[in-house]
Amino acid sequence: MASTASKGRKKTPAKTGRGGAKGGKQKTTRKPSAAELQAQSAITSEIILIGVLALTILLFLCNFGVIGVIYEARPNVTFDVFSLCFKSGNACVLKGGSDADSSNRALVAIIHDVLTRQGVDPAVCTLLAPDREATTELLNAVGLVDLIIPRGSSSLINYVRDHARVPVIETGAGICHTYFDKDGDKEKGREIVNNAKTRRVSVCNALDCLIVHRDRLGDLPYLCGKLSGSNVVIYADEPAFAALSGHYPTALLQPATADSFGTEFLDYKMAIRTVSSLDEALQHIARYSSKHSESIVSESTEAIRRFQQMVDAACVYANVSTAFTDGAQFGFGAEIGISTQKLHARGPMALPELTTYKYIIEGDGQIRK
Repeated sequence: MASTASKGRKKTPAKTGRGGAKGGKQKTTRKPSAAELQAQSAITSEIILIGVLALTILLFLCNFGVIGVIYEARPNVTFDVFSLCFKSGNACVLKGGSDADSSNRALVAIIHDVLTRQGVDPAVCTLLAPDREATTELLNAVGLVDLIIPRGSSSLINYVRDHARVPVIETGAGICHTYFDKDGDKEKGREIVNNAKTRRVSVCNALDCLIVHRDRLGDLPYLCGKLSGSNVVIYADEPAFAALSGHYPTALLQPATADSFGTEFLDYKMAIRTVSSLDEALQHIARYSSKHSESIVSESTEAIRRFQQMVDAACVYANVSTAFTDGAQFGFGAEIGISTQKLHARGPMALPELTTYKYIIEGDGQIRK
């Protein structure tokens, strides 16, 4: 499959030792002609050219090859993944869930029909059977599949990570926190908490735990005031429970347990943890976060900067709802998922993250001394 790319990368000019050409003569750097650059552009959409003494070093963005994507009950992922993989020059092997298998097969049939009419091999989009055996074969397809991206629940992602022999990029699982600081603006906090929790509860950027500074417990009923309109069940620790009692519907207020923290609810449910300092909030996030999206509500520049520096997550917000963690919202266009790991890609994964790169080095007989 031809290599493609969607975005160039900046590179610092490389430093190398002097290389002697044949006969000991030093060759000057040759700048490719316009025709040569045009020909090279047929291989990749953007080229970074670095002249290094007698060598010409080209950086090419290129496709991975074959990307396997394992997902659950969202048939829209079928079109999303195919379009991104096709645009970035990758073939895709899809493994959807049994609940959406009929929809997935209907969608892939449309894709195959269009590809066939355009003279493209329909095998560039392959849908596997919705069973465990197909998952096992995909996870062990060393030499056939270059990368696997799981999309779905934390249990699915953990299973893929623990059993795959093919490189994996983890996406999706979101245990998201918002910390309301002692210097937080309660008007901003009220809107941010409600939006992050109730906009869409079944997505990975939804709020799971509100952390509130002990000095602001008096504002907690106001901060949570809009949540009752969406029947959000709150699991509050002892200080937060006392602050909300009599101000939040009794049927929707429950004492927090150990399981209330570190849980991705994917529902109209939220935990509340009370802390005495920013450091205590950071410790809670470090213990329970899935490294997806974390937010602070504060008017203190010092607190915001410390939060941004210390929190280990793909997306760290200040006075913003975590609901913005999305490729389209970031201006990246469609996304294949939200990476929560540090290697290769982190955060919303769009076209550039579905490419890798290689160096092309051209010379005229140089050898290294």
